[in-house]
Amino acid sequence: MAAIAMAVGTGNIWRFPRMAAAHGGGSFLIILIIAVIVCSIPLLMSEMAIGRHTRKGSVGAMGDFMGRRFNWVGAWMGFVCVAIMFYYSVVTGWTIKYVVLALQGSFSQGSDTKVLWETFSTNPRETIFYHIIAMGLTFLILYQGVVKGIERFSKIILPLLALLLVAGAIRALTLPGASLGVQYLFRIDMDYLLNPRTWLEGFTQAAWSTGAGWALMMTYAIYTKPKDAIGGSMFVVAYADVAVAIIAGLAILPTIFALAPSMEYAHEALASGNVGLTFIYMSELFTTMPGGGLMALFFFLCLAFAAVSSLISQVEVGVANLVTAGWNRKRAVMLTCAAGFVCGIPSAYSLNFLNNQDFVWGVALLLSGMFTAIAIMKYGVEKVRVEHLNQLGSKMKIGRWYNWLIYLNPIIIGIIFIWLIYQSIVSDVENWWNPLAAESTGTMVVQWILVLAVLLLANRWIGKYFNPSRPSDQAAASGQTGEPQ
Repeated sequence: MAAIAMAVGTGNIWRFPRMAAAHGGGSFLIILIIAVIVCSIPLLMSEMAIGRHTRKGSVGAMGDFMGRRFNWVGAWMGFVCVAIMFYYSVVTGWTIKYVVLALQGSFSQGSDTKVLWETFSTNPRETIFYHIIAMGLTFLILYQGVVKGIERFSKIILPLLALLLVAGAIRALTLPGASLGVQYLFRIDMDYLLNPRTWLEGFTQAAWSTGAGWALMMTYAIYTKPKDAIGGSMFVVAYADVAVAIIAGLAILPTIFALAPSMEYAHEALASGNVGLTFIYMSELFTTMPGGGLMALFFFLCLAFAAVSSLISQVEVGVANLVTAGWNRKRAVMLTCAAGFVCGIPSAYSLNFLNNQDFVWGVALLLSGMFTAIAIMKYGVEKVRVEHLNQLGSKMKIGRWYNWLIYLNPIIIGIIFIWLIYQSIVSDVENWWNPLAAESTGTMVVQWILVLAVLLLANRWIGKYFNPSRPSDQAAASGQTGEPQ
């Protein structure tokens, strides 16, 4: 439940419906499922095998698995995840704000949702305040520990999230004209199915939606039991993630096409990006439907629950590394959340800065996924499959297809990475090299090089601090679970 809550995030609810509608609906969905099988599931299995074997945060895990010369690899994965957490908490704050607006009845008929969004997003006092609320909620949950905090939250929130999404989908499907939205979601168009762009977008959605390669599953695996099945669990997590995306699509696309005043409006909404679609167009459509205020509340509650569940897992990556370094868990939670609050202020203050960080570290996740596959290769793909995935007591045996997919993963990720760079250059011919531009190849490469240079130079210190050799490591590796001391 906790792992599914980790995977399910805003990408399922506000990114998937837009991408599916733009890239052939059912054609995109077929490619997404293939991508989940080919890329996401092998990487999730790999992360869980690494985390459970080492019982350490990402730095110690990669250092133990690949050798201490590669502590920097785990540090990179941890840094990227935490860097995303810095601005993701701001986005989580937006969702909480819109829950409050829905409770206040702000989506009544005649409300100007564009003005509502612009008034909020350009007011640093409000964006920073809701950023504090998001980090505060996360702190309260994580401070309770793994069992009382993460597990208890997941057991409550995940069923509630599913219930709200299903209720929203049922309501959307009963709207006159909703069938056009269903058609957009499930139609299979061979032109899209044979289009390389659709395949690249599908694989990108799979990588970012399931959390594969983020070090999230590696972190959660620390708290699993030695005989917990990896293969079956990761299939459940990956396909639960896809199922939530489909239900979200059934809630959003029928609503758009049923309530849009024209087809041009519907297509404009779907082309407006995640922020425009969610906080302007969807909000505006809620103001035109009977019971729209309640639907808005349902929708933004779903979005807020999904955002908080993902934010928790991102913060936990930082916490786990500090615990491995010898910190008391509660102190580690306090420090990580405090750092998240302070370092998230620039993104709360400036949308341009947030967009820059989202682009830079969102694409950096591809490198993290590639590093995971390379770590498995260095350790021994067959050894991982036999000793860690098919361990004694595992009911689902993983075949040699895992080996081939691990070798294939760096190639696929490399293709996606090259395509994203190409798109960045083509879309901004004049400024693609400019390191000061918000979403340029230049700013991405410069920031990556700076971080990698620091991590490589500090590799020995990183290993000494975040991956110390302690007698307790052997006890953890033997399968003693529970709260880290």
